[in-house]
Amino acid sequence: MKLSQFNFDLPSDRIAKEPVRWRDECRLMVLHKDSGEIEHKQFKEILGYFKKGDRFVFNDTKVFPAKLFGKKEKTGADIMVFLLRELNKEQRLWDVIVEPARKIRIGNKLYFGEDESMVAEVIDNTTSRGRTLRFLYDGPYEEFKESLFALGKTPVPEWVKEDVGPEDAENFQTIFASKEGAVSAPAAGLHFSRELMNMMVLNDIEKTFITVHMGIGHFRSVDVEDLSKHRVDSEHMIISKQASDEINGTKRAGGKICAVGVTVIRALETYVTTNSEIRANDTWTNKFIFPPYEFSIADAFVSNFHLPCSTMLMMEAAFGGFDKVMHAYDVALQEGYRFGPYGDALLII
Repeated sequence: MKLSQFNFDLPSDRIAKEPVRWRDECRLMVLHKDSGEIEHKQFKEILGYFKKGDRFVFNDTKVFPAKLFGKKEKTGADIMVFLLRELNKEQRLWDVIVEPARKIRIGNKLYFGEDESMVAEVIDNTTSRGRTLRFLYDGPYEEFKESLFALGKTPVPEWVKEDVGPEDAENFQTIFASKEGAVSAPAAGLHFSRELMNMMVLNDIEKTFITVHMGIGHFRSVDVEDLSKHRVDSEHMIISKQASDEINGTKRAGGKICAVGVTVIRALETYVTTNSEIRANDTWTNKFIFPPYEFSIADAFVSNFHLPCSTMLMMEAAFGGFDKVMHAYDVALQEGYRFGPYGDALLII
């Protein structure tokens, strides 16, 4: 398929700047992928499409405050450092993106905090935008991490909102987040409230947690028309033995698997056995799913309404069918659905 087939006009005012007051009270569009039927619901009604023995698979990654604002040595120029991942705990090495990139060279020192007490040195240029920083901090590791994260801001994408506030630290985090390592929230999981999770227990609907540390690769623009030539960033994924046993057991028993979010469905499809089961793994995935694609694990898929030409929209189209999903997006625009991580949800069954 071609990139241009996923383009559409999205007015900026359709991107949600804030979530709804209660997580499970956003709107929910339900797309029946076989018939193409569309229903309009509230998210808290999602369990009505599942029965006893079905299983939701969630991503329990935890977003950390990845945006740092500081100064460059000598010139005092403003810089933004986006922490991507920790490379070496003992040496305080981090893989980062620095903006503006053109002004930063190997050997430059960067200062953070009002008193400029946090100092980092650029030790490598890995790509045109990427850098490796060594933070010059002599104290204990936990003290360093606490100080570093105290300076950071919640990494809500700028196209969602530029002025990130303290409320975003909670809003841009799922209620079940526990494994630190993501620089973006798995948006589909943001809609699940404690009340809704409790209702799953009362309805004997099972849940399984895997970990996929979501990076910013999902938000990078695709710059090739031929999608087969696009390469996506890798993400660290962990599926435990317990998780794989639970998912495979549900499939064998005839239950439905509902993947909550693009990170989950990507992880579930990364390593599938010949008999359509998954195995426990701790690895990295760079799997790029776009139409046409035959899914092996998930029977249902919860996602958000995403930007034009995004890889996340492509994954939805692969699961629900290109024509049906693009029609659903037309309906969403007509019916006033909100787009982005703070927006409304789409269930494809």
